Amino acid sequence: MAKQKIRRMVENGRIYITSTFNNTIITITDEKGNPLIVGSCGMYGFTGTRKPTPYAATITTSTTLKKAVVDHGFRFADIFVKGIGPGREAALRAVKESNIEVNRIIDITPIPHNGVRPPKVRRV
Repeated sequence: MAKQKIRRMVENGRIYITSTFNNTIITITDEKGNPLIVGSCGMYGFTGTRKPTPYAATITTSTTLKKAVVDHGFRFADIFVKGIGPGREAALRAVKESNIEVNRIIDITPIPHNGVRPPKVRRV
């Protein structure tokens, strides 16, 4: 007997947008950070060089948000953006076009304060 999936109604939550040079991943969580829905460009039919495009990020974000609204009653969100890929701004635009009220947008891109140790000096 298969275990039934429980659908929780979550009005407030978080949207995590991770945009790399190869993909854009959208994770919708509740207020505590427990994931509800995950979407990436590969899940919606984009492969290879089409995955990191802004168009793919727009389609992925809008489809994932629609699923969250229908399945979980998602309405209010804090947005956390991470990475510097090409789909970053397009994903934010797609969130603004949806009927989700945005409380705040926070950039959590990791920035190195000093970086790694440089290589030894080359002796020829």
